[in-house]
Amino acid sequence: MSGLTPDKDRARAEIAFCETVLAKGGLNVLAETLRDAADVTIWTHYPQGDVFDAQSGAQWYYHCHEADEDVPEHGHFHCFIRPQGADGPVHHLIAIGVDAHGRPLRLFTVNQWVVGDDWLGAEATIALLPKFDVQMPRPSYLVNRWLTGMIALYEDEIAGLIRDRDAVLETHVPPAGVAVRADEGLEVTSELKV
Repeated sequence: MSGLTPDKDRARAEIAFCETVLAKGGLNVLAETLRDAADVTIWTHYPQGDVFDAQSGAQWYYHCHEADEDVPEHGHFHCFIRPQGADGPVHHLIAIGVDAHGRPLRLFTVNQWVVGDDWLGAEATIALLPKFDVQMPRPSYLVNRWLTGMIALYEDEIAGLIRDRDAVLETHVPPAGVAVRADEGLEVTSELKV
């Protein structure tokens, strides 16, 4: 899968394979992601220090917010690319919201202040999507491949969400004296239920 847009059937098969293997052990992508956590604390990155694949520049972490009885989402995976390596700029691609059983619920983009990434416009960000390919054994090869498969499977939809993100930012009117990408009143900029 490195560097090229994977075939959608292959991505779907890889997602199913990862979920099936985890299920054999009574796990899912969320339980596997959090397996070494003694406690799950809101806003904490799991795994600690994030996951970074130096070869592809792909990076991710999982975190959750305060529980809300009306929202089935447990938390979400934030997926990034560092095209120039660990010390270079970091670009947020997409967030993948999951329920308490690790089932994907939604894909969404966020305003820049949320993750503090290095800003890229839509087309430059979309060009980075095929680079998200995590081939790391830790903390879980299966979660790494699941995330890679999710981005490959939904690449077209994610591209649309990134374009929608920029369209929302172009029309959003922040409070006086606040830059649009720093407006904490605008967090999620586009979203798709999956």
